[in-house]
Amino acid sequence: MTIYSQHPNRGKIQILATYRGPNGVDSTTVTSVDNAALAAPIVEALNQISACATVPVSVHDTRDNRIRNYPSEHLNALTDRGARADLLVGAHSLWYEHVKVLLHEGLTDLDAALAEVPGPVRIAVTAELEAEARGLREALAEYSEGVEPPEAVNRRCWDFGAPFVAFGGGVDGLGTEDRGFLDRAEEGLTAQELGNAAADLRLLLDAYAQCGNSHALLMVSDFAISDDPADDERDNLFVDVLAPLLAHDRQEWQIDLCRWVPDDPDEEYGGATGEPVLRCARSTPPTAAEIAELLNRSGGDPEQLAAWAKTAVGEPLDGTVFVVTERYDRQVGNPTRRLGTD
Repeated sequence: MTIYSQHPNRGKIQILATYRGPNGVDSTTVTSVDNAALAAPIVEALNQISACATVPVSVHDTRDNRIRNYPSEHLNALTDRGARADLLVGAHSLWYEHVKVLLHEGLTDLDAALAEVPGPVRIAVTAELEAEARGLREALAEYSEGVEPPEAVNRRCWDFGAPFVAFGGGVDGLGTEDRGFLDRAEEGLTAQELGNAAADLRLLLDAYAQCGNSHALLMVSDFAISDDPADDERDNLFVDVLAPLLAHDRQEWQIDLCRWVPDDPDEEYGGATGEPVLRCARSTPPTAAEIAELLNRSGGDPEQLAAWAKTAVGEPLDGTVFVVTERYDRQVGNPTRRLGTD
């Protein structure tokens, strides 16, 4: 319910909290630090924390054509370090579990940023998290139970359906479209299958966070991480890490190595189809570290992908634990992805 920013003031950098108050939008100073380099990661982490804490309690859970509220237990992690572990377990819904991981990520990033500042700054930021959690709990109690919040000049106001948060700063996954993708992905799943899917999603997110491959692209709605060094080139290799996704009839973990093949070789800027070269399929989940190692080795390197493309069935991709289970004849292989032509 708060947007954070930084502003220079008398040789220092102020970190400000802006929110809706009883008399309109208001701002207060959270703390000050010596320079913008110290302030930036604190501001970014606070914005991610506020957004991930606020959005789930500001929208309805409309799965199965029912209208319910999302849980609010994630708010405990803002003030109780021991509750952070709860952000990495659970199977309420794929979207809610994704947001909990993002909240955990924001809290972890804030810890790292605060390690670089003096103790009084850490105390002030801790007090700010307490104010944010308290404001949300008071607003929720008024909304759901009619409990009037205590009178306060700097009280933070909240409106269901209109969270006052910064959606920028790298916090993808909070929007209506993202929620819709994940809601559709879990349609028809049993409770056990939903629990497995939530665990697979967390594993994929953890692997992406661990990998240092700047070419890797996380696609949450597809339960996938893709490394495509080709950019706009057309006849090149790419690799996809795919978690099980029953909505896509995918029941195993897969490492797919594919090749872009131009739809029309004579057209310079035409479309291209991703045709499979080989697949490493496994029924048991890999570790996040194993996925990260694969992505770090591929690293947007066409030569590494070309070497992997020669791997025989039954052999592991060089430097990884992933064993090739299928190879595809280029003449009969089914396209796996299509690159748009517009």
